[in-house]
Amino acid sequence: MTIVIPGGSGQIGTILARTFHARGDEVIVLSRNPFEAPWRVAAWDAASVGKWTQYIDGADIVINLAGRSVNCRYTEQNRQAIMDSRVASTRAIGQAIREAARPPRAWLQASTATIYAHRYDAPNDEATGVIGGSERWAPKRWRFSVDVARAWEMAATMAVTPATRKVILRTSLVMSPERGGAFDVLLALVRRGLGGRAGDGRQFVSWIHDDDFVRAIDWIVAHEEISGVVNVTAPAPLTNAEFMAELRSAWGARVGLPAPRPLLAAGAFLLGSETELVLKSRRVVPGVLQRQGFEFRFPVWADAARDLCRRWRMARAPAL
Repeated sequence: MTIVIPGGSGQIGTILARTFHARGDEVIVLSRNPFEAPWRVAAWDAASVGKWTQYIDGADIVINLAGRSVNCRYTEQNRQAIMDSRVASTRAIGQAIREAARPPRAWLQASTATIYAHRYDAPNDEATGVIGGSERWAPKRWRFSVDVARAWEMAATMAVTPATRKVILRTSLVMSPERGGAFDVLLALVRRGLGGRAGDGRQFVSWIHDDDFVRAIDWIVAHEEISGVVNVTAPAPLTNAEFMAELRSAWGARVGLPAPRPLLAAGAFLLGSETELVLKSRRVVPGVLQRQGFEFRFPVWADAARDLCRRWRMARAPAL
């Protein structure tokens, strides 16, 4: 099978490319800055059609992950870059698929679970979930993330690709032991005794183990009846306070100092980030995957955290 991954140079793209390549698939990553890898990496500008479209024509699957990182301050310049990088790249992919002589049979388009409302009262699935942006109790600056997600999904939805099945992946935090990822950052806090609750700890955290993430992508590709929006997340979101407590337990840490909102705001400013990344309540569940019979290997965070801690230690054993 030939799989093209635009924007596949980041952590999630590398996880997918490594897995697909290891089992014998032909993997082509499209990157603005080509690099050496065991699989093919080709150049594209992530904004317009060009020579890179030759890889789309004849491919079996396209998994578009392109988009500038949101882990930054939401200055006007950064906001524009975040929005443009997602919308322009998605439109370019849609055009490439539409014009292909042999279009791929499936296009999996990245989106984010952040599109759902900041809420505590009920979980969000694909059918009944509340889209965010109008919550009176959420800071107005958080609306930007929802606006981006809406525009991102609309660019894919509006693309005319009659021969290609489209799936929009509303993905939560993908937890993997790789350096620099969300799990690595959170574990660093725990290892330093700082892994307590963030703010009041009531906000929900939605997550998915990297093994289940890859298996979910495979499941979606294999089940041709699946199209439209799919929440790619574990079935058991939990509060930030519970999430961090389970992570401390998995690591063997007895204490974790909490991070009050003022401290989080100061830290986010110094790190050039936004507090929304840790304070927004993301209570998202995988309605489609569960209805279709997908079985999670790590449905519960306590088990996932233990496995990730074990793998983190194994990967760094010589240096510890």
